[in-house]
Amino acid sequence: MDINRCLKALNDYNCPPNVVAHSKAVSKKAVEIAVTYSAKADTTVDMEQVKYGALVHDIGRSKTHSIQHAVVGAEILRDLNFPECYINITLRHIGAGIPCDEAEELGLPKENYIPSTIEEKIVAQADNLISGTEEVDLTFVLNKWEGKFGRNHPAINRIKKLHEDLLLD
Repeated sequence: MDINRCLKALNDYNCPPNVVAHSKAVSKKAVEIAVTYSAKADTTVDMEQVKYGALVHDIGRSKTHSIQHAVVGAEILRDLNFPECYINITLRHIGAGIPCDEAEELGLPKENYIPSTIEEKIVAQADNLISGTEEVDLTFVLNKWEGKFGRNHPAINRIKKLHEDLLLD
């Protein structure tokens, strides 16, 4: 995978400039998280997968800005013969992941959208920590989601847990 293939895909699907700018910022943040995590956890993270997965994670926003953008984006990447790891990053980046039962309630295909690999988790949280093109902190993210769904929504705890799992505290 290389940056040119990712940027061509975003361009070919007429991704809005603000989405491309956001994706570049998420990619940068994802790499930062990956570097920090791999040092703290003394483990290897696939930096290419993190960097380029983050770059294409919102390609579905070329067609819709609803929560469906993850599913649409995965379909686009599948049509473009992107590797499965990039398809899964795109599919599982929404929030801190969505379990099967909640997905169905939200009108998504009945599937588990919880990030499972470290690369998927990193991109999901990097996306949470970038608002537009600006980096934000966990408090901002939690306030945003609490405003949308209420303080007791299970997504709030998933975001907190993801933050902890990535050793970001």
